[in-house]
Amino acid sequence: VRSSNLRRVTKNPEFVRIQDFFLIFLRCNVRFLYFPKNRSFLSDTLPPRPFLKEAGCPIMARKRIVKTSSSSTIEEVIPRFITAKTAAGVSDSTIKTYRSHFFCISKHLDFTLSFNQLTKDHLNYMIVSMRESDLAHNSIASYTRVFRTFLKWCNEEGLTTLTLPNIKDKETVKPTYTDAELSLLLRKPDANCDFTEFRNWTIINFFLNCGCRAATIRNIQIRDVDLGSRQILFRHTKNGRVQAIPLCGVMVNILLDYMAIRGGEPTDYLFCSEFGEMLTEEALRSAVAKYNRRRGVKKTSLHLFRHTFARKYLVDCGGDAFTLQTLLGHKTLTMTRHYCAIYDQDIANNFDRLSPLAQISKPKEKIARK
Repeated sequence: VRSSNLRRVTKNPEFVRIQDFFLIFLRCNVRFLYFPKNRSFLSDTLPPRPFLKEAGCPIMARKRIVKTSSSSTIEEVIPRFITAKTAAGVSDSTIKTYRSHFFCISKHLDFTLSFNQLTKDHLNYMIVSMRESDLAHNSIASYTRVFRTFLKWCNEEGLTTLTLPNIKDKETVKPTYTDAELSLLLRKPDANCDFTEFRNWTIINFFLNCGCRAATIRNIQIRDVDLGSRQILFRHTKNGRVQAIPLCGVMVNILLDYMAIRGGEPTDYLFCSEFGEMLTEEALRSAVAKYNRRRGVKKTSLHLFRHTFARKYLVDCGGDAFTLQTLLGHKTLTMTRHYCAIYDQDIANNFDRLSPLAQISKPKEKIARK
């Protein structure tokens, strides 16, 4: 008998009754003790589990019972999943991604299958079907990641015990805007240009000053701009955190001119339509695409400006990863390391000194007679 444990627990007045002492005695001498629903044979009040744990008594974990539904189909459960994620506060863009990905997955998996019929083979055939459809590896990884999240939620709901392995994205290098293309895009428009042309030019400059996402730039309000302290506040970010981002002197002067033309109330959106309304995602994408083509630039991607900002910051400006993480709004350094690995100019600059081939091929100096 572990008498020291008994003495420690029985000091508590709650356990002075003989029945409770007997229970603790059993708990300390028996490896596992089963508690039936009817507890009256020992005591009306059993000692709480925390006290038993403190006494060093092993406690059997409760068995989790999974109830599998045989009638619910995948297409019937997906709306419940969407509702649950929306109620949990998942962003609208993520919900939109769920819907579009489920539509694509339905081409490779029969959504009329019930969870009782769904097997591991069906999930394997789904991935094989995606590969045979010549989908890009990262697209397959994105689709399976969403369906993996769905299955995890179904596990929690007791609908299935199936899981899906995680497929990692392949490292890709996206082409950024070249210096020649940027010089075309950053050329100031004529003084007699219309509002949308000047707004689009301001937006391109803003992308290269901050490297922000398109959704962030659409949600900036006039009150968020503080030209006196040369800062701008991002209230709408992917990670939900408010950010204060610095503005360079060039951007401050551009915003001064733009805001004089823009006008509006403090709660109005900074970059708006010609009617003063908030720009939609498609409107912003279309406006920048037309602007780029008019300037002779074939690339039209909005997110490419973010990659360009990261490259220019690391390569041309000599920035560090920690500051870049803050500017880009990354929670961790994982994605920032991705940019650093691709655009690490220090290795390229010093590689002649580090390369074995360069050292072997280096001409040897002869000893000259003085």
